[in-house]
Order: sequence, then structure tokens, then C-alpha cells
Amino acid sequence: MFVFKHMKRVCTFIVLLCVSSVASASTLLVMGDSLSAAYNLRQQDGWVSLLKTELSYSHPEIDVINASVSGETTQGGLSRFAALLTAHNPSWIILELGANDALRGYPLNQTTLNLEKMVEQAQDAGAAVLLVGNQIPQNYGKRYTRMFFNLYKDIAEKYDLAYLPFMLKDVALNKSLMQNDGLHPNKMGQPIVLQNILPYLKPLIDATK
Repeated sequence: MFVFKHMKRVCTFIVLLCVSSVASASTLLVMGDSLSAAYNLRQQDGWVSLLKTELSYSHPEIDVINASVSGETTQGGLSRFAALLTAHNPSWIILELGANDALRGYPLNQTTLNLEKMVEQAQDAGAAVLLVGNQIPQNYGKRYTRMFFNLYKDIAEKYDLAYLPFMLKDVALNKSLMQNDGLHPNKMGQPIVLQNILPYLKPLIDATK
């Protein structure tokens, strides 16, 4: 009888620990395109997987979900976003979309509206957003490239977001760190991309834990 009661207490304790662990776990959702989807690389070599490893030491309670899709546009991301919020209930979101809109010459006012809708949905769901900006080649025209680069800053200011202007800093112009297409970082470039992101992400995490 004593053994039975003892085992019952142990099982109850284990269940409570599991419930506590689940309750304390938080989710970081990465919403991006091929730059975040480890394009043409093994998944474990991409910066998001490297981020998972980094956070497993510094913030082990955080579960990282990578919802990035190669070729994704802001319209495609927006169409998936509400369901992802419902499914994962993230505390933080890294929003890295828009490059494919620009590379395809889409109207930037629509890109802006799509990103703003995602930001609004994220904030309504209680998630903190890190907005990641990007740049496109100058052959798209100075006016268009400047407008594209600045739209992220404008959105960040409008919604008071954490904002990383360019995730490929010190990578994009270094051929040894880029794939042959000149658009995507190779395996050696991925850790540098992560180091560009962490100074903006970690304060956001620590401020909203």
C-alpha cells in the first residue's frame, strides 16, 4: 500500500513537472524566404538551425519554428500567417520577407501593406516582432532600390519594432561567403548572418520574457 501511494506521488510530481515545462516554453517563429530556409544547403547548416543551437544554451525554454519557404513573397507569407499564429502562438517573430517581391518588380506599396498586416496580426496576438530588412542589386534602379530599403525602416518606426536593416552585412559583397547565384549565403556565410541577427534578437527576447 505504501509503495502504491509513493508511486502515485512520484507520477503526480512528474506530470506536474511536464505541465510546468510546457507552460513555461515559449516559441520563436521565423517567417522568411530562401534566405532563412537554408536554400541549397543542408537544413542544419542554415542560420535558423544555428540559432536553435545557440538558444538551446542561452534560452533553453524557447522552441524555434522555421516557417520560411524558398521563393516566398509577402503575399504568400500573409496568406499563411494567421494559421501559423494560431498553430504556434509565438512570443517572438522574426519577419524576413520582401526580397522576392522586389526581385520580381512588384509594387512596393503592396509589399508594405502585406508586411504591415503581418505586423498588426502579430502584435494583436501578443508577439514581439524583429523586422529584418534587405537590399537588392542596384540594376533595379536607384529609386526602386532606395524605396525598397527604406520601406522596412518606415514600418519599424510606424509600429515601434526591433529592426535589423540588412541581415547580409559583411556577407553579400564577399564572394567567398556567397553561393554562385550571388544572392544566397553559403555554409560559411550562415554563421555571420546569425551574428548579424543576434544583437537585435536577444534584447527583444530578454525584454519580453
